[in-house]
Amino acid sequence: MTILGIDSSGLVASVALYVDGVIRAEYSVNYKKTHSQTLLPMIDEIMSMTETKKDDLTAIAVASGPGSFTGLRIGGATAKGLGLALKLPLLPVPTLDGLSYRFAGSDALVCPLMDARRNQVYTGIYSFEDDFHPVLEQTVISIDELIERVTAIGKKIVFLGDGVSVYKEQLVAALTLPYRFAEPHQNLQSAAAIAVRGAALLEMGKSISADIYAPEYLRLSQAEREREEAKKRQQLEERVKG
Repeated sequence: MTILGIDSSGLVASVALYVDGVIRAEYSVNYKKTHSQTLLPMIDEIMSMTETKKDDLTAIAVASGPGSFTGLRIGGATAKGLGLALKLPLLPVPTLDGLSYRFAGSDALVCPLMDARRNQVYTGIYSFEDDFHPVLEQTVISIDELIERVTAIGKKIVFLGDGVSVYKEQLVAALTLPYRFAEPHQNLQSAAAIAVRGAALLEMGKSISADIYAPEYLRLSQAEREREEAKKRQQLEERVKG
């Protein structure tokens, strides 16, 4: 089993090769350049360095969202293009499932946070007790609602993701249960985690054809929201005039 993992859902561009239970290579960049500039060269580099041929690949695991709309489109287009060209299945891994996999085996609950702006986060709550399962499926909610849910569960928990730096003060001020924040090497997206989770999905028969893949945004983009708001205003004005 040789799986190419791709994650461009956040600030980090990351690719990895997972071969028969071993992470053979991972290449991650969290510095300025756009994912459109980095992903394909990074894939070429790890394939070359590990002497892996395209025909060796079994499937492509990709962070499927939520996250940056542009990043998800770039990662999705890259995975989809490679899948179609090489006739490989895709393994869509929810971004927050992949982030939580940084702490696979933890005895604490795992809560990844991605900043969704407007005091909201993309988040979920995950347990690795016995086996991986979501306590709260990935969603977009206010940070205040998340604090309420975490408090109601009342178990020790670890937070990670780019949303931590944005909402850390609110979490520290409000939380009374045992918690901690991830260290820098565990805090952001990892294509290796996406590949490992993708391997589990492949074993469960949850691959899809590349031609039907689409990212999971969880909410409308800002441009789409603005169009919807403009449409509602226009409809309201028309009713007033009528």
